[in-house]
Amino acid sequence: MPGHKTQLRIGLIGTGFMGKTHVFGFTAAQRVFDLPYELVLHTVADRTDELAAEAARTLGFAKSSSDWKSLVADPDIDVIDITAPNALHKEMALAALTAGKHVYCEKPLATTAGDAAQMAQAARAAGVCTQVGFNYLCNPLFSLARDMIRGGELGEIRSYRGIHAEDYMADAESPFTFRHDPAGGGALADLGSHALATAEFLLGPIERVQGDSATVIASRPDGRGGRRQVEVDDLSRAFLRFANGASGSLEASWIATGRKMQHDFEVYGTKGALVFTQERFNELNFYDATDKQARRGFRRIEAGPDHAPYGLFCVAPGHQLGFNDLKAVEIAGFVAAIAGKQPEPFGFRSGQRVQQLVEAIQRSATEGRWVNTVG
Repeated sequence: MPGHKTQLRIGLIGTGFMGKTHVFGFTAAQRVFDLPYELVLHTVADRTDELAAEAARTLGFAKSSSDWKSLVADPDIDVIDITAPNALHKEMALAALTAGKHVYCEKPLATTAGDAAQMAQAARAAGVCTQVGFNYLCNPLFSLARDMIRGGELGEIRSYRGIHAEDYMADAESPFTFRHDPAGGGALADLGSHALATAEFLLGPIERVQGDSATVIASRPDGRGGRRQVEVDDLSRAFLRFANGASGSLEASWIATGRKMQHDFEVYGTKGALVFTQERFNELNFYDATDKQARRGFRRIEAGPDHAPYGLFCVAPGHQLGFNDLKAVEIAGFVAAIAGKQPEPFGFRSGQRVQQLVEAIQRSATEGRWVNTVG
């Protein structure tokens, strides 16, 4: 039939917060973008048959299963989408890669840099496409900021500040979760990974780090009437040295009382500065030091159709994109890579790099010294 598209059939593992977000992204992406495939929600997997069946009904999947391995083995499924707890990513991804599936995995890619390297190597050997979920990078204003930096509008970059802070672990009586597991938890891995990805997206490679981490809440309820000791960080900070000569700092916290989504950056150069906050993520503030003295000040750049792909979502400036829209942009890039139309936007090698930075900061905090992140 003329115009008929080949199907790309999705198998989703996990139906929590990010699982639902991925589904919203798949659904919106094929309505907003002219994708090279028809995206089909094929099978969803969860912990029990009942949970999986309910997820299939509410999210629109044709089939369901309590066994994620059945999705990997199904020859009708083209993409395995992993939104399960962090510690399960490696096993699931390696199984999917061995089966020749494309793999979409929420961050962090793995719980250790070594595991992430093994996964990236397996992806290269399999010759498939991969994507790690860092959808904040898909904000059109992030691309604008990077273009302004690379184009010299800020002059020589001198310093950088980044932070990702939320308060979902601020209550000391909130229960122990998989995020508190020493195998792959902590605020730096969970939130700092976003801040690190953003820093290198904007300014390029970070060469050295010096970190400091703190466990503020020593124990949490274990769900069985007792308490379990917490060994991971609630709060981490790091000094950064970039390859371009700039220095910077970074903070990650999940106990920042009152903060629901603070993913911010500040970039300072010889000719100007940029300031951004995720709490108003359709705005980028720009200071131009070449303005006349009496006219100087930060001015707001509002997202609009001139900042692709905003215009595909809305023809009117200032009407704003949302969090789920960024996931649709991420998925559109991944699907284009599967079709061979562009390189992977943020594949397993990129996810491996973020995990390397996380571990370098962790090692620095333990050893009390600067740690190199390259070479």
